[in-house]
Amino acid sequence: MFSGSIPALVTPFRGGSFDENAFRKLVDWQIEGGSSALVACGTTGEASTLSNAEHHRVIEVCIEQAAGRVPVIAGCGSNDTMNARLHMNFSRKSGAAAGLCVAPYYNRPSQEGLIAHFSFLAENSELPIILYNVPGRTVTDLLPETVCELAKRFPNRILGIKDASGDLSRVTDHRMGIGKDFCQLSGDDELALPFNAAGGVGCISVTANVAPQLCAAFQAACAANDLVKARELNDRLYPLHYAMFDDASPGPIKYALTRVHAWLTEDMRLPLVPCSAAARDAVDAALVHAGLI
Repeated sequence: MFSGSIPALVTPFRGGSFDENAFRKLVDWQIEGGSSALVACGTTGEASTLSNAEHHRVIEVCIEQAAGRVPVIAGCGSNDTMNARLHMNFSRKSGAAAGLCVAPYYNRPSQEGLIAHFSFLAENSELPIILYNVPGRTVTDLLPETVCELAKRFPNRILGIKDASGDLSRVTDHRMGIGKDFCQLSGDDELALPFNAAGGVGCISVTANVAPQLCAAFQAACAANDLVKARELNDRLYPLHYAMFDDASPGPIKYALTRVHAWLTEDMRLPLVPCSAAARDAVDAALVHAGLI
């Protein structure tokens, strides 16, 4: 089962193309920094602007470079159920440990539609699923009763959730409705401390891209019930969590990475562009506060 600090990795670009060498270095740095697993092709990885061929190559490279040192969770979500299945089956064959499957965006399915979507994926792929609820991006909200229904229906396929709903009461809803073994991962860095206190076991993190050691130490303190240490580390990271969204993500995190690694660029895919001067100032101040520059 997954736990701890799990970065939702950026996808490095150079000259408009996937920068495979930089990505391999990023994977190594993350593992050396204590990240417990890696997510490739999540929201922070700009999956929505990757072709299927690029999407699959990023996942493949992540798994190759991790080389079994930590599990890789492949971003497999789509608003097209058949395309999500395509991603899941490719990821399974490539050696991914699970597929991160976001609630379908744009289509705005009902709760019945969500159950049908995830049931189809669970029945037509052998890759374990981590649900991903982020209604601020998808408009569709994966409600607790729907999560509980899916987890009970497919206990060996649907293993957990990345919850970015911002509603901390859902951690208890899921724990009471499914059981303590259901893997609950925060999708919001700034809420990771209370999320873990309510029963979560880790975070799929944006901030961990640039602060892997601090995020790993914070999660370790939470797991050890060392509230004093967890609070101390959370205070160091807190401004950085918010700076990551001072402009459209992943602009701020890509800028932050250029401040600590010369081999990464701010290159992004349209319609996203590098972050504003004001966002850069906020990132720089947060990096200084965290002791990273």
